[in-house]
Amino acid sequence: MKQKDINRENLLNYGVALLMQQGYHGTGLQEILDAVNVPKGSFYNYFSSKETFAAEMIEHYIEPYLIQLQTYLNESDGHSFTALERYLNESIAELEQTQFKGGCLLGNLTGEIGDTSDICREALQKALDRYRDVWEIGFHRAQKEGSIRKDKTALELADLWVNSWQGALLRMKIEQSVMPLKQCKEVILNDFFKA
Repeated sequence: MKQKDINRENLLNYGVALLMQQGYHGTGLQEILDAVNVPKGSFYNYFSSKETFAAEMIEHYIEPYLIQLQTYLNESDGHSFTALERYLNESIAELEQTQFKGGCLLGNLTGEIGDTSDICREALQKALDRYRDVWEIGFHRAQKEGSIRKDKTALELADLWVNSWQGALLRMKIEQSVMPLKQCKEVILNDFFKA
């Protein structure tokens, strides 16, 4: 990788970490630039504004989750429901290990700037749609395998799941407990969605 690519990747990685901890308005560009040793004037060689930087961080943030979930589904060997559960169990354990810090960048930013920045709103919508689409694939496979209900489309189930999970993540932060996540998984996934 070229140094410019390394700097860009470092800006995105550190930016995501700070946004998770401090939010959009609580995170200054100078703090990020200092941490990755990029001069302030150079920032605009990578991003045209803080808003476009945030939009790219949203895309950067969601990508590993999409890859992880898709990998679990690809390795499921006819047990898609089990792959979805595995993904959730690992996510819950990770959130518990970090003592509920951060939650989900998508949910955090939706609440903070989702209705004030068109660039970020569009990036959030795209990221949530991509996340939902991978869940739709998993639910569709699980329907074919006979493990979840078929009276609703996989898309309907995926939309309901993402909406419910995002709400549970927000409650987790307030309650400082993974109980909302476990409840969401048990009631929605293991009860309401089951065949």
